[in-house]
Amino acid sequence: MRTMRLNMQNVCLTALAALIALGGCDRQATVSTTSGGAASGAADAAPARKLRIGVSIPAADHGWTAGVNWWAKHASQLYPNVDWSIVSALNPEKQVADIEDLMVKGVDGLVILATESAPLTPVARKAHERGVFIVNVDRGFLEPVADIFIEGDNKAFGRKSAEFIVEKLGGKGNVAILEGIPCTVNTDRVEAAMAVFARHPEIKVLGRQPAMWNRQKALEVTENMLQQYPKIDCLWASDDDMALGAMQAVKEAGRDKEMFIFPGAGMKDVVKMVMDKDPLIPANITYPPSMIATGMHLCVSVLSGEREKIMQYMPRHLMIDVELITPENAKQYYFPDSIY
Repeated sequence: MRTMRLNMQNVCLTALAALIALGGCDRQATVSTTSGGAASGAADAAPARKLRIGVSIPAADHGWTAGVNWWAKHASQLYPNVDWSIVSALNPEKQVADIEDLMVKGVDGLVILATESAPLTPVARKAHERGVFIVNVDRGFLEPVADIFIEGDNKAFGRKSAEFIVEKLGGKGNVAILEGIPCTVNTDRVEAAMAVFARHPEIKVLGRQPAMWNRQKALEVTENMLQQYPKIDCLWASDDDMALGAMQAVKEAGRDKEMFIFPGAGMKDVVKMVMDKDPLIPANITYPPSMIATGMHLCVSVLSGEREKIMQYMPRHLMIDVELITPENAKQYYFPDSIY
């Protein structure tokens, strides 16, 4: 599979470049001449059918998915000639039903950010077998059924997070981990971090518990961890919403002086804490929700041209780089007017 790496600044520009390089996004009728020399065809041709594209995403149940929903809405406004159906779901069952409905409507393409990887793979396979063009964003399917897969570099996310934690702890300390929703994103992050911790025998991972990228769940899980572990040096939350829930629990327990929390994804409120040198949140790492817009741009660009020809040159796997955010560079990642 061809893979292209992107940084945050060129995530959307890559899609626009694809539009230019591959011939734009408008279907145009060809012009022929009659025996009498008069131009005909373009003026008399019936209007081309609008592209029908479905966008299936998780409901805005926390900050990052709220950003996904915001970017999806704004990306769709760039293409008024596309018949968009944007649907969101709180759980895999609802999302599967949404995608089934979109197939009944006869969509040409689907842009899917899965609530969870495993339950969404069968319905994505079904759509693929029916010839629907699929762009998979962020949480990968368990089978190669997507035409294009766009994700953040979650292995680098986990590795860079763990390397920062190890360095700040001086190679020695107790770490507790909050995990996210069961999917390829969480698996890649945690396995990469665990590989780093394993190279440092004086780093002890006390426990790993799922908090589902949810602030309230993280609050509850952290409360349990604080009761279970009398000494924690770092809580790796692996997500900004979970970090905020964990922070509340740590402060309410009066243990905010003994540890630090490493979050993740670049929420503006958390980046501001890093910028202000909050000792509880010393750093963060990027993971932009705007990747859903990139998926939508690419879906339009491919379906608006000669699909088979375009896909001969299109990378099938786009990997977005992640960057460590520290007090020294936090200002360039802080966008106060952002939804996220």
